[in-house]
Amino acid sequence: MSEIQSKQDTITLYHAPQTRGTGVWVLLEELGTPYDMKVLNFKAGENQQPEFLAINPLGKFPTLVHNGTVVTEQVACYTYLADLFPEKGLAPAFNDPKRGAYLRWMAYQGSSFEPAVIDKAFNRPEVAASQSSYGSFDKMLQTLFDQIAKGPYLLGEELYAVDILWGLSLKWCRMFGLITTNPVVDAYIDRVTSRPSFTRVDEKEQALLLAQS
Repeated sequence: MSEIQSKQDTITLYHAPQTRGTGVWVLLEELGTPYDMKVLNFKAGENQQPEFLAINPLGKFPTLVHNGTVVTEQVACYTYLADLFPEKGLAPAFNDPKRGAYLRWMAYQGSSFEPAVIDKAFNRPEVAASQSSYGSFDKMLQTLFDQIAKGPYLLGEELYAVDILWGLSLKWCRMFGLITTNPVVDAYIDRVTSRPSFTRVDEKEQALLLAQS
């Protein structure tokens, strides 16, 4: 393989500490695959510099580059990476009956959960459920919690990339008081985020924050 091909095959994660990119970093660690990471200082505005905006015009994290293709939006990044390495077992196969549910709960995070949490955090006026992308906040959250209660992971006995997405999302929302959890959900969060991949990334993330302070 030529040097040019080798560089093109490399997975590159553009990341800033304490952003949505953290979970994608955890997923890369969980996959155990080689990757490069380019760390930007969000507080210093490095994500708004022309070099990065040429890759992702929104200046957002996570941003992946692989085989000359740019992948943005955290749900797309999770889905892309888990499907890229089917042998790792972090995504149901395309013919697996769990595949539809897997995609459903992947999409639910970005299309229902996050908009609802942001609306509530900023005290935005409620609109009729029929005119909302997520219906009502309480119904949205209860639907998620009901699924988690089936446990031990979102789709049953096996951990998938979608659990890494939800484990970290729920942990952060709980930490900032954006949602009220229950013992079953707390146990799920702890079950997912106590994995070695989370511990490794957390230690490295703290070092990055210290270096950027």
